[in-house]
Amino acid sequence: MSSAEERLSHERGGAMGGLFRLAEHNTNPRTEVIAGVTTFLTMAYIMFVNPDILSTTGMDRDAVFVATCLAAAIGSAIMGLWANWPIGMAPGMGLNAFFAFTVVGTLGYTWQQALGAVFISGMVFLFLSATGIRRWLIAGIPHSMRSAIAAGIGLFLAIIALKSSGLVVANPATFIALGDLTSTGVLLTIAGFFIIAALDARKVPGAILIGILVITVASIMVGNSTFGGIVSVPPSIAPTFLQLDVMGALGTGIVHVVLVMVLVEVFDATGTLIGVAKRAGLLVEGPQHTNKGLSRALMADSTAILAGSMLGTSSTTAYVESASGVQAGGRTGLTALVVAGLFLLSTFLSPLAGSVPAQATAPALLYVATLMLRELAEITWDDVTESAPAVLTAIAMPFTYSIANGLAFGFVSYAGIKLLTGRAREVHAATWIVAGLFVMRFVLFPEG
Repeated sequence: MSSAEERLSHERGGAMGGLFRLAEHNTNPRTEVIAGVTTFLTMAYIMFVNPDILSTTGMDRDAVFVATCLAAAIGSAIMGLWANWPIGMAPGMGLNAFFAFTVVGTLGYTWQQALGAVFISGMVFLFLSATGIRRWLIAGIPHSMRSAIAAGIGLFLAIIALKSSGLVVANPATFIALGDLTSTGVLLTIAGFFIIAALDARKVPGAILIGILVITVASIMVGNSTFGGIVSVPPSIAPTFLQLDVMGALGTGIVHVVLVMVLVEVFDATGTLIGVAKRAGLLVEGPQHTNKGLSRALMADSTAILAGSMLGTSSTTAYVESASGVQAGGRTGLTALVVAGLFLLSTFLSPLAGSVPAQATAPALLYVATLMLRELAEITWDDVTESAPAVLTAIAMPFTYSIANGLAFGFVSYAGIKLLTGRAREVHAATWIVAGLFVMRFVLFPEG
């Protein structure tokens, strides 16, 4: 080996370079580490937001914090070591809200049964990924509907954020109304949103995380919340670990809940994986996105859902924030492994997580909502058979306070309108099947 080749081998990280094929991807350990830190900073907000949401079900907040960090670490490690892709994993926004506010809050299931449903959805998801049905399902769902689902979940997160912060309140005449804009909590929420938006506009890494921390400090200073410390030994995960009630979920007619979880997991995770992978140059263009790495990535995120349900958190998924790490040069699984390591270290930040008030997480939710609503631009607005079902999907989620209802309204109306306009042949078999399942859901579970 020449001196130049030896130097290149050293730069590529030796054994580590061989494991992640750094030279093949034209990268090096330093770039991958920087990319991993960048990705972590942009998605670390979830370790504060997720416990805040899931604790509303009665789950132990400290245990959920640890479960969130561990699920993110395990999922990211699997993605890095198995698929060798630079994509971070963590409990997903939207499905955690569905878990807490719809499955438990509205439908009345216990959080243990909800975890059981997550586990079942993970098994279904794993089967769909292993058999290739997942790709068939994605190919068969209209693009406008996929965009509407993302936008609708954004609107659902927005109403949750506005409600928890006090920006909107209940009103007997109009259902909702503007809250007290002079209250401390509302002012902190508004300030947090402005800070996050301004930092993100300036391309500051970790804008959402910084916003959460700034408002947390401000809230403590004005006496709106208390400071519990920063670092401590990780709290026990026992209150949520292996507490899932799979048999209870199977025996309570929770099929429609699992259906929604699987559909959102399929669209959210697959769309993120394909989008980020394309940006990183890891995906061969084609109708089926044929790529060995993609197959492994699909299996990796399916496995992560099962691990998360056993730890005690809602569905784990690929994070679109991983694009920030790709932008910083991340091209291999070493980036994801760095994300995993940082989430593992974050388990020692439980006191800080407990000090974060709702007024600090609400602006983060609201800002994530604004990002998700960008998907509305992808809807085919000049074709009413595409736009009308998409709009129904998006608006039904916040107005019925249910992601499930939004999906049901959208798929059923899409199939129905196409049928009535003589364009039934344009509807893929996958869409007919999903629409039929939702019709059955309304017949069998009209109260849900």
